[in-house]
Amino acid sequence: MFRQTPRFLWLLTILLGLGGCSFGNTPLTPVSLNSRFHDEQPALSGDGRWLAFISNRHGTSELLFYDLNQKQFVELPNLNQKNAIYESPSLSRTGRYLVYLSSPLGKPDIILYDRATKQSDILTQGYRHWVRNPQISPDGRYVVFESARRGQWDIEVLDRGPNIEFDLPQEVIVNPSG
Repeated sequence: MFRQTPRFLWLLTILLGLGGCSFGNTPLTPVSLNSRFHDEQPALSGDGRWLAFISNRHGTSELLFYDLNQKQFVELPNLNQKNAIYESPSLSRTGRYLVYLSSPLGKPDIILYDRATKQSDILTQGYRHWVRNPQISPDGRYVVFESARRGQWDIEVLDRGPNIEFDLPQEVIVNPSG
């Protein structure tokens, strides 16, 4: 019995190692919301439909997006990158905009993901100070975060400008003529 133990441990190590691997785009649909893995830092959209959170259920840190109405995960192309750590997600009103902290090169940056264009933008690129805890306004125009610019944690507000597409509910009609 003791002679087989090392062989059993070797096989168990291989099986556990394969269980954490991710081979390309893993379909997210058949998986339930809660898992046996670490799921943390939930963020809810203003309309209560969308949930973003950090998980390691596919063997690495990733940001997952869940539709509470349909009770299924939604894949977001170009969002999760290999060898990056994700933290502090925040959603706009209808979940169009998602901001989060990512550290692909060691220093955290605030990233904005637009679900309509499926593109990510680094909002703090070139910013030399540490940042944490980003939050996006319901309309998607403003991003607030903590910054260590002055050697202590202070609050900063980043205005994305009046020319962005605002995240408005479908029933809101903007009348530019007044």
